[in-house]
Amino acid sequence: MGILDSLENSPALKSAFSQLGAAVLPVVMSEVLGTGSQGGLNAIVAKLQQAGLGDQVKSWIGTGANLPITADQLRQVLGNDTVKQLAAKYGIPVDQLSEILAHQLPLAVDHASPDGKLPHTA
Repeated sequence: MGILDSLENSPALKSAFSQLGAAVLPVVMSEVLGTGSQGGLNAIVAKLQQAGLGDQVKSWIGTGANLPITADQLRQVLGNDTVKQLAAKYGIPVDQLSEILAHQLPLAVDHASPDGKLPHTA
């Protein structure tokens, strides 16, 4: 199952996703997880752990079920200004973007660590 396939299970996220558009979400995720201002996947994972979300991160990297993260928790880790800038750049309401990112980040980390470890270049 791909990262975007899981959106089908959540009506609210599915609605937001349809507004966001299938072409835009990968670009937004790439900006969040890429080597830009957030420093890449490993840097975001480190920020989440420093923010006290280590149990969630462990669940995403591990092979069991993924523990959730809230949109507010993610906004605190990424920085409210960063989320606002991304939302403005792509014309997405901040709340919707935060919800989608909170849903997609655990899936992205899980997908990037199929053997229970993050790649060093993530």
